[in-house]
Amino acid sequence: MNRIIQRRTIAILALVAALGVAVVGASGVSASPTAKKLMVIITPAHTNPFFASEAVIANNEAKRLGYSTLVLSHNDDPNLQSQQFDLAISRHAAAIILDNAGADATIAAVKKANKAGVPVFLIDREINRNGLAKAQLVSNNFQGAVLGATYFAKLMGAKGDYAELLGKASDTNAGVRSKGYHSVLNGLKGMKMVAQQTANWDQTQAFNVTQTMLQAHPTIKGIISGNDTMALGAEAALKAAKRTDVIVTGLDGSPDVVSSILAGGIKATVLQPIAVFSKLAVDEANTYIKTGKTGKAEKQLLPCYLITKANAKKVHNFVLAGT
Repeated sequence: MNRIIQRRTIAILALVAALGVAVVGASGVSASPTAKKLMVIITPAHTNPFFASEAVIANNEAKRLGYSTLVLSHNDDPNLQSQQFDLAISRHAAAIILDNAGADATIAAVKKANKAGVPVFLIDREINRNGLAKAQLVSNNFQGAVLGATYFAKLMGAKGDYAELLGKASDTNAGVRSKGYHSVLNGLKGMKMVAQQTANWDQTQAFNVTQTMLQAHPTIKGIISGNDTMALGAEAALKAAKRTDVIVTGLDGSPDVVSSILAGGIKATVLQPIAVFSKLAVDEANTYIKTGKTGKAEKQLLPCYLITKANAKKVHNFVLAGT
């Protein structure tokens, strides 16, 4: 398990370093400000390839458009996120691109930025308030979850005991995905959920939770995970328990899970279009900076795509060729 995480971390850091992203904490300060307008990009921890890719894509697009950038990680800590907003405001940022640290906890930070004249563009995670962010660009999580659950049920033959790994309770995506899963699975009389527990989007927690689930419910034949990181933890726990009979699916479309699918491990995932919304958020911020408006609705839902062994070779860094 530790070797898997170590390899993953090295690969992520190499990707970030190769693309020139300056990752700093709340107290970090990048190079001296230049005449270029500053765009600040804040996401959860870059040890997760999903969030690392968001940062890389947004950073590259901002630089392409001529902005200087400051890339930060709040590690899902609302207090750290608030400090990072203070830093962005003190640096007179032209805009903030944010994958937030809590649907409710982030509202005050966005209000603070608005008061200071710094527009905020949300990606991946919504906040529970409309009219504050200039844009909220997110995957259609319910649609994606329905895709994933439908395929999961097909793999299970629409029968048998299964478990669900939930994401962070503070993240609206966790609840939406679970509702999407159960909109499909609850209607199948042959399928029974025998365990449901949060692993907070975390691989190590998912490993431990899955071990506990398997001990308490040895009849489990499938595990449906709220994201790919937890699916990897479940896969590792199943390997440790020599339970090759259990079906695992995830949701994200991360490179590690795509590789696992091709190797015959995890059976499916659902690709979130992060390459699209991370770039689009920067483009809309650029338009807003120049014109005072985005020309788009605040909330924008982008479709997800089912990834199986049949099309996994077409996925590269969260992009499905032909979509």
